[in-house]
Amino acid sequence: MYIEIVPNRNSRPAILLREGWREGKQVCKRTLANLTDWPAQKVEALRRVLKEEPLVSPDEAFAIERSLPHGHVELLMEAIKRIGLDKVISAKRTRDRDLVLAMIIERLIYPCSKLATTRLWHSTTLAEQLEVSDADEDELYAAMDWLLARQSRIEKKLAKRHLSEGCQVLYDVSSSYYEGRTCPLVRPGHSRDKKRGKPIVVYGVLTDARGRPLAVEVYPGNTGDPTTVPDQVDTLKQRFGLDRVILVGDRGMLTQTQIDELKRHPGVGWISALRSEKVRQLVDQKYLQLSLFDRQNLAEIHSPDFPGERLMACFNPLLAQERKRKRRELLDATEQVLEKIGKEVERRTKTPLSAAEIGTKVGKIINRFKMGKHFELTITDGQFSYARRADVIEREAELDGLYVIRTSESKPSLSAEDAVRSYKNLAQVERVFRTFKGMDILIRPIHHRTEERVRAHIFICLLAYYVEWHLRQVLAPLLFDDETLASDRKQRDPVAPAESSTAAKSKKIARVTENGLPIHSFKTLMAEMGTRCRHRCRVKSDPQCPPVFQYTDPTPLQARALQLIRLLPVQGI
Repeated sequence: MYIEIVPNRNSRPAILLREGWREGKQVCKRTLANLTDWPAQKVEALRRVLKEEPLVSPDEAFAIERSLPHGHVELLMEAIKRIGLDKVISAKRTRDRDLVLAMIIERLIYPCSKLATTRLWHSTTLAEQLEVSDADEDELYAAMDWLLARQSRIEKKLAKRHLSEGCQVLYDVSSSYYEGRTCPLVRPGHSRDKKRGKPIVVYGVLTDARGRPLAVEVYPGNTGDPTTVPDQVDTLKQRFGLDRVILVGDRGMLTQTQIDELKRHPGVGWISALRSEKVRQLVDQKYLQLSLFDRQNLAEIHSPDFPGERLMACFNPLLAQERKRKRRELLDATEQVLEKIGKEVERRTKTPLSAAEIGTKVGKIINRFKMGKHFELTITDGQFSYARRADVIEREAELDGLYVIRTSESKPSLSAEDAVRSYKNLAQVERVFRTFKGMDILIRPIHHRTEERVRAHIFICLLAYYVEWHLRQVLAPLLFDDETLASDRKQRDPVAPAESSTAAKSKKIARVTENGLPIHSFKTLMAEMGTRCRHRCRVKSDPQCPPVFQYTDPTPLQARALQLIRLLPVQGI
């Protein structure tokens, strides 16, 4: 008996089990069974049995020498290739480019030090895929130096991709603490990490209107936020070559001094907000009347104190309630501690507390809760009293929920509603900083000893977030992210509190997709992808035979993620 494959002109070949014999000089055969519907491996097994070949199970034929997580590496490398980040870093593949890409991917898989990176990338297929298995930490440092020398060109390429004339650019500043004292950039300053006693490094990030990171600049830790703005104007005008651009920054960034400076640059517009003292002046001068908000939450006003600018006054009643609640709690907390100090002063009759000692104790409380302006304090040797300043509290409460957006843009080019939406888009830059400092990228603590390495480290974190940003867009159906957020921002009430879409709320409640796949965070999805492994197998019967590689079949979730990643680059992002 034997198996014969008979070709068919208009259909698939027929696979037949036949028996053959001779009658004289003539060869005869007959069909015993039609095996066309059999799986190929089953047909092959029968063929080998008929030819009396030995059958060996995979366990007897192969030995698995090592299994390495592969799925997350596969996903990230495919994403980098599809968004073209490898070409942005360097048009030609080089050893340095591969090392930089490996550091970016490792930052998204398991962020760690450069020494740990050279250890951990052997626990996945990353080092083998990029052919950097033999690299040590010194070579990584050299690749960081190579990357830093190319930073300006890389940022210019990203800007050319994502910015155009007249576009909006978001800018904000943050800081991260530093372990050590050797880097010249390290200075004591305002730490956003709330790490007492730790010096910091300041960095400012430029993004497009959707929060996609384009450039980062690193500053000494004692640099004030507003003083970084001129550098960004030079970047936009000189390096990126934009004649017309709108810079969006918060009220602490785009101060009046900086806006006066921006006016000296033709083609540079701005969107920012007024500080509370300026809002108070508008109310006192009757340019802003609270009765405007009896029937609406947004009103455009004008003031001679802001020539050539438009002012959009907004009132959010929920924000007003929240501020009142917070003020009440802080006043109560301050008063409780002041009462304790008062009782302590009364008890100290034999050795009364001096005015300086009382002032020191009171000052700590006032600085902690920031409520000093709301209390009338009387301090003398051995005596202390306090009282709430009801008029000051009431006057401040009048402005609860009220804020004013300012812009240089004319009404035809930017509506009042879009001006408010644009300012609120600064939340996209805040997301960059949260991701930097969270478990996704883990920018801190910073240990590098030299200024150049600190700059390169932060730039690598920016490029890692660039990859994550695109991944989040395309993998949104598998993540808790709101898939319609970008479009909803353009349509919803710009002043009212933001709400998740109905689909996003349903996703968070059900925690599964319509197809029954579990919803993940970005970090847990990467961990799930990592369970897809690559196995290196050895042929037992032939030790000299090259190893054979096999891959774990993807789960439905992994298959869906790999299917979605092939949609990159998505039109519009």
